[in-house]
Amino acid sequence: MPTPQKAYSSVENVPEAAGGSRGRQYASPVERIYYEWDEALSENDAERLTNLYAQDAVLESPLIPHLLARQEGVCRGREDIRTFLEQVAARKPSVRQYHRSGYLTDGKRVIWEYPRSGPKGEQMDFVESMELNTEGLIQRHCVYWGWFGFGVMQRNEYHR
Repeated sequence: MPTPQKAYSSVENVPEAAGGSRGRQYASPVERIYYEWDEALSENDAERLTNLYAQDAVLESPLIPHLLARQEGVCRGREDIRTFLEQVAARKPSVRQYHRSGYLTDGKRVIWEYPRSGPKGEQMDFVESMELNTEGLIQRHCVYWGWFGFGVMQRNEYHR
């Protein structure tokens, strides 16, 4: 009979990064991804975002078919992910905000929410779920959309 693995999780309530995360020391690869991914996205820096992914990473999002005119919502490999992230950066609607209040992790996976209701009103609502590899890079990333965010896509606000 296989030995059961210990299952655990912890919620990290992390204050918003004051002045950005560049040059910051991180307690873990999870904390680094939590700060650097959000910061690069908020700055529309597709290159920085792409460099957070493993060469053979997989990214899944309902936005992929919309922006890349595909049937499947999956990008495979860093170059495919780069193409998608460049489109996200170029076409991101102004209603996209970045309020969040912590993450859930087991040390290898990290999950956080951008809730619909934020301090500045409604924002696009997402749950980001990422699995990191042994080098601390994103190996698998799934984006789960809430109804407010889905409405933005339905209204084609990613089109400029």
